[in-house]
Amino acid sequence: MNQKQIFQVLNVKCGGCANTLKKSLLEEFGEIEVNLEVMPREITLNIDETQIESLKLKLKTLGYPLASDELNTIEKITTTAKSFVSCAIGKMDN
Repeated sequence: MNQKQIFQVLNVKCGGCANTLKKSLLEEFGEIEVNLEVMPREITLNIDETQIESLKLKLKTLGYPLASDELNTIEKITTTAKSFVSCAIGKMDN
C-alpha cells in the first residue's frame, strides 16, 4: 500500500532541478512535491515500500541521490555532474 514519505535528496539546487525531478518521476511514481526551502532538499511522494529501491536508482541516474545513500567518491562526482545536466534540462523545459 502506498504511503506518503519524505526523502532527502542531494544536488537539488533550483526550480530547474525540481522540474526535472517532477517530470522524470511522474510516470513511475506519480506526483511529487519538491521542497526547495530546506537543506538537504526534500521530495514528498506516495510510495509503496517495494518501490523505494527503484526510486533510489532513478534518483541516482538523474544525479540526485538520496542523502542516506552511501556514495563513493566517483559516484559523488558522477551524480554531481549528472545533476548539472538534469538542472539545465529542467530550466529549458520550463
